[in-house]
Amino acid sequence: MGSELIYRRHENQPVPDTYSPKQPKPWLAVERPVRYLLREQRLLFVLVGMALATLVFTLAPRAPLSPVKSTRPTTSDFTALESLSHRVAFETQPSYSFNPGGKIPLGLKRKGLRIVVTGGAGFVGSHLVDRLIKRGDSVIVVDNFFTGRKENVMHHFGNPRFELIRHDVVEPLLLEVDQIYHLACPASPVHYKFNPCVVWHKTNVVGTLNMLGLAKRVGARFLLTSTSEVYGDPLQHPQVETYWGNVNPIGVRSCYDEGKRTAETLTMDYHRGAGVEVRIARIFNTYGPRMCIDDGRVVSNFVAQALRKEPLTVYGDGKQTRSFQYVSDLVEGLIRLMEGEHVGPFNLGNPGEFTMLELAKVVQETIDPNARIEFRPNTEDDPHKRKPDITRAKEMLGWEPKVALRQGLPLMVKDFRTRVFGDQKEASSVAS
Repeated sequence: MGSELIYRRHENQPVPDTYSPKQPKPWLAVERPVRYLLREQRLLFVLVGMALATLVFTLAPRAPLSPVKSTRPTTSDFTALESLSHRVAFETQPSYSFNPGGKIPLGLKRKGLRIVVTGGAGFVGSHLVDRLIKRGDSVIVVDNFFTGRKENVMHHFGNPRFELIRHDVVEPLLLEVDQIYHLACPASPVHYKFNPCVVWHKTNVVGTLNMLGLAKRVGARFLLTSTSEVYGDPLQHPQVETYWGNVNPIGVRSCYDEGKRTAETLTMDYHRGAGVEVRIARIFNTYGPRMCIDDGRVVSNFVAQALRKEPLTVYGDGKQTRSFQYVSDLVEGLIRLMEGEHVGPFNLGNPGEFTMLELAKVVQETIDPNARIEFRPNTEDDPHKRKPDITRAKEMLGWEPKVALRQGLPLMVKDFRTRVFGDQKEASSVAS
């Protein structure tokens, strides 16, 4: 039979002896340091070092004591101190009065920030970069040049406070920065209808997630440039920030409208869930120099057509309304929002409202009174009215637009005239 291991619960098991620690040796705390010093003649080296140090300090020459003077400062002392302060202020980097976190005490200077501007080679981004560089910040422009142009920022090449990275925000980016202006996204119908999947899913969702992740990792403040398109074809006029909009989620413009609405959602989720400092701006129609000439937006369309002696194309009956702000007003609003203490969203736009026919007449007055207007069928999902309520921006940011349409349009026309006729000269020279 096989052997069995039988355990009888009722039998008493042997109890092992209890553990008793060894008695501590006396003088152990003294014995170990003494052994350490005596081992390998360490004590001898310590004594020799002490003797050499004493010898050096004893034989070293001493400086003669100067007679004690009065501690009360004299007029010459103040003069020398004042000249020294002026020289230090002149030799240090120039500072600017704009303050990101409140008022700076008198006499202190603002430290330049390290700022990322995605889409910084585009129309609005390049003007924002100009302002940030001018006030003394270090700016990193991130752009894939889908709609941006290197010519918009070439005047900063060679500036040690300017960097340009050709990069698509749908790929992660690791940088150490203080602020992030997230402008990267095609904003004109011609561009965002070219590849809706790329615009909506990749740029507005993945790109925004990447930039929010960067802000979370490095503790940077994040500003999202959203759009008035989040209101869709609004049933409320003018539009306030608390209005949720009237958007067709499956229309031809929905890739842009819903993409920006999703970007706002992600931004607020990171703010509430991860504690990221965020700001949200809803930008209304903006115009000015450096706009893409053929991007399909109404102001650039009218100006380019008038310069080329082409008819001004008005879609529908021309009674749709829009509000147009000059780019410098928008840049001022973005900076005030970033430096302020309010999350938003904030409407940034000019409440001056124009119909498309009124805009066409202003363009005629500015460029060519004989320009002809041509009517075409209206586009799908084209909003009928668009006008911002900027009460919140006025009260919380102290911001409102300054440049009227008839003041800003000639500046845009001058830029377009140079580029339109310059492009034609280049094309004719290549053909010849």
